[in-house]
Amino acid sequence: MKTIYYPAKITYDKKDKSFLVEFPDLEGCLTEGETLDAALKNAKEALSGYLASIFERGFAIPEPSHLKGKNIHLIEPETEVATPIMLRKIREGLKINQIEAAKRLGISYQAYQRLENPNKCNPTIKTLEKVARIFGKHLHLEFA
Repeated sequence: MKTIYYPAKITYDKKDKSFLVEFPDLEGCLTEGETLDAALKNAKEALSGYLASIFERGFAIPEPSHLKGKNIHLIEPETEVATPIMLRKIREGLKINQIEAAKRLGISYQAYQRLENPNKCNPTIKTLEKVARIFGKHLHLEFA
C-alpha cells in the first residue's frame, strides 16, 4: 500500500496576507501560513491531527480524492499517523481482525493494537518488515 496523500487547496488571501489551506475531502480541516512553505508545514500538521482524531474515535478514514489543479498540493500525513492508517487498511482488506493479525505476527493482541494507534505506534523496522511479510506486502522506505 502506498503512502496516503490528501489534496489541499492553498490560496493566498491578500487581505490577511497569508496562505489559506483547505482539505476538500476533510470537512473542517483548515490551517494557514504566512508563507507557502509555512502553509505546507502547517497543512501536514493539521492533516495529521485531523486524521489521528477521527481514527482514534473509530470513524472511517475518508479516501483522498484525486483533485488536481493550480492551487492543489498533495499533503502526506506524519509517519506516526500514516503507518497505523495503512496497517488498518491492509488488515481490513485482508478481512482479518486485530486478534488474527496479532496471532500471525506472534505478538499479543495489545501489542498489535498499539501498531494501529497513532498515539502509541512506534514500530521498529524489523517489526514493520514482519508485518509486511504476514500481510503479503513489501516494506519500502523512501527518503524524500
